[in-house]
Amino acid sequence: MKKQLTFLFAVLFVLASCKQGQKSTASKTDVQQNVTIAAEDTALFRLVQQQTFQYFWNGAEPVSGMGRERIHTDNIYPDNDQTVVTSGGSGFGVMAILVGIERGFVSKEAGRKHLEKIVHFLETADRFHGAWPHWWNGETGKVVPFGKKDNGGDLVETSFMVQALLCVRQYYKDGNTEEKALATRADKLWKEVEFDWYRNGKNVLYWHWSPTYGWQMNFPVHGYNECLIMYVLAASSPTHSIPAEVYTEGWAENGKINDVSKPDGIAANYPYKLQMKHQGDAWNGGPLFWAHYSYLGLDPHGLKDKYADYWEENTTQSLINYQWCVDNPSKFKGYGANNWGLTSSYSVKGYAGHAPTTERDEGVISPTAALSSFPYTPQQSMAAMKYWYSNMKDKLWGPYGFYDAFSEEHNWYLPRYLAIDQGPIVVMMENYRTGLLWKLFMSCPEIKAGLKKLNFESPYLK
Repeated sequence: MKKQLTFLFAVLFVLASCKQGQKSTASKTDVQQNVTIAAEDTALFRLVQQQTFQYFWNGAEPVSGMGRERIHTDNIYPDNDQTVVTSGGSGFGVMAILVGIERGFVSKEAGRKHLEKIVHFLETADRFHGAWPHWWNGETGKVVPFGKKDNGGDLVETSFMVQALLCVRQYYKDGNTEEKALATRADKLWKEVEFDWYRNGKNVLYWHWSPTYGWQMNFPVHGYNECLIMYVLAASSPTHSIPAEVYTEGWAENGKINDVSKPDGIAANYPYKLQMKHQGDAWNGGPLFWAHYSYLGLDPHGLKDKYADYWEENTTQSLINYQWCVDNPSKFKGYGANNWGLTSSYSVKGYAGHAPTTERDEGVISPTAALSSFPYTPQQSMAAMKYWYSNMKDKLWGPYGFYDAFSEEHNWYLPRYLAIDQGPIVVMMENYRTGLLWKLFMSCPEIKAGLKKLNFESPYLK
């Protein structure tokens, strides 16, 4: 009992300190404004963004322009899959390319041409009722099954790509002839996604549909997890929209999303205080990518509905994750205030959904967890970035930035990367600095209409 109370008090202290110490950044109720980074940190901040960006530039699959599912710089690949490209991870990469153009990592013309190549691939590759699969062969555009029955549309991964395409549309819609044409093509792809089909006749959205297996994957998507963006897009679609009750009954389960006895729920409701009831479950909000994937474009500042304040939610989850690593209840080697971050990533054995519970914390740190949390925990994220680069660079740094994951406890450092982890680093660091992708996505009139339809509050709706 004493240990659990110590955890709770520690988290509450960090929450209070963070709120007092971040007044220079945008408040949780304001639209993100530019943030000034300390002069001594600016060069490293840019370097990490630029090096990570290269995953989607130098590391892109050359025929499609898409992001490879994985890149192993030790050239040890499972099933010889260097040609496998990913829809969701490439969506994050599309947003990273917009950052690269704005930051001058690539020229404006080169960036546009690369995006044109990606859009062409999306126009011609396998689709299923407008939704793309999780994986394709980048050379042929043919679906590569993600699992035995997962050989069709993946609405969640598709939503991550659509979030990016809407940013592309907004970025180029008022440009020159070539830029306007790219914006029009991106808009067409968005409007062709049949969100309403993926209801399967019910008031919920289903993750998968296959032309071979139909709905046999049987994965209705209930919250809370990384999929909020899918419901927002579905409600916002001008061509294949869903009614508000699909969100209320499907995603929120008529309020069960806020039930503190529900293990996977709103983190802001229970920092540490359900440790004894739900040891081993995601009582603390799960892997930290839940605070990232839906919010690469969807600005959580002042974003609220009847279930949560999403800035509070994401900040709380990030601080729980940080404090868990500081407290380090399993006494893993290396954990601390400068070395933290648990999320789904490569692990010592395969792939794992690392999270702050004794059962799901395997002594593996994933740099994307802290770096993609820059908007929520700028001091803590900066400390980790500086420590890794200054003290562990020889073990963690490669051609595409920090490696996907590592463990001092297990003396495990593999030079491997995943698209779905590298992309959010570039995007969320930029959102912290300038709010670039947030401003683009939230400027979409359909998104504003969809959020109103679902009874959200946001500064962008005023």
